Amino acid sequence: MQLESPKVAVSKSAEYLFNALTDVKNFEKLMPENIAKFEVTDENTFLFGLSGMPEIKLRLKEQTPHSYIKLGAASDKVPFTLIANIENTGPESANIQLQFEGEFNAMMAMMVKGPITKFLETLSSNMGKL
Repeated sequence: MQLESPKVAVSKSAEYLFNALTDVKNFEKLMPENIAKFEVTDENTFLFGLSGMPEIKLRLKEQTPHSYIKLGAASDKVPFTLIANIENTGPESANIQLQFEGEFNAMMAMMVKGPITKFLETLSSNMGKL
């Protein structure tokens, strides 16, 4: 299953966004209001839980300076990745788009598609808070 957030213009440089997103504690600022738990477990890993959903642990997996960040599930139970593509559009402006890629059976995909899509939209719309 592949999902994408809308591309969002942010009044920050690509370098600033990249540096902010590779510091995993900053993801707390992007989370939806219904966050029940957020915990940084090490410099590359954080755990979060939304009301009514299981806790998810994400780990920084790959990065290309100022343009690409890949986070992956720290557990193999539900393999998925969250990718941030950053596009430099000027000295103090950038576009960012989030992509979710996961391996789910058809029933699970139907159940999680809506909540994950909404989650991606919330994360991307909160990028200005960084």
